[in-house]
Amino acid sequence: MNPASEPLVLVSHPLCPYVQRAAIVLMEKGVPFERRDVDLAHKPRWFLELSPLGKTPVLLAGGDAIFESAVICEYLDETLLPPLHPRDALQRARHRAWMEFGSALLNAIAAFYNAPDEAALAARAADIRARFARVEAALGDGPWFAGPELGLVDAVFGPVFRYFDVFDTIGDFGCLEGLPKVCAWRAALAGRPSVREAVGPEYPELLSEFLWGRGSALARRMGAGTPVLAD
Repeated sequence: MNPASEPLVLVSHPLCPYVQRAAIVLMEKGVPFERRDVDLAHKPRWFLELSPLGKTPVLLAGGDAIFESAVICEYLDETLLPPLHPRDALQRARHRAWMEFGSALLNAIAAFYNAPDEAALAARAADIRARFARVEAALGDGPWFAGPELGLVDAVFGPVFRYFDVFDTIGDFGCLEGLPKVCAWRAALAGRPSVREAVGPEYPELLSEFLWGRGSALARRMGAGTPVLAD
């Protein structure tokens, strides 16, 4: 049950992967919520008063504002059923560590799409592939990170994999090559309703426009319309 006396509001941005985490958790909990998008290029005063870092997401729960996606997800998991974290303390700690790994992977993805030249683009793709190889070694039989039950780590990685739905239309970068468990996990998450519905139908177009505007090596490849082949 929602512990707040008022409906939950998720202050969002259409492209923010951290917002998607919170949206996935809310939908897995089966809790109705309002999504309120803000323009991060022109942040309204009311938003800056709620978010000390000026970032999304922010969860409005009654009269309180909670910021930072990991904190929001933990709060939702502590107050709403069903639980998505393991009950065992050691396993919870392990899952929290992999959630942080997912955040670091998002930073690596940002470095990839901001790479200024072809050499940097190839290096960033290799870095992403090495990180996913670590994930491959940690995965079991699936379909989710920890087996048959979806958890908070899955909510973190759903938005990570979504980037590659657009990257794959640009070229083959080899980021997931030779990683069958990671690829199977990606496919399972893509089919999960909460993951699919964490973004709007316009997401691929908006992400493509965002990438095009970076002026990076990836953007130039998009403009050339030629495939990018992995080394």
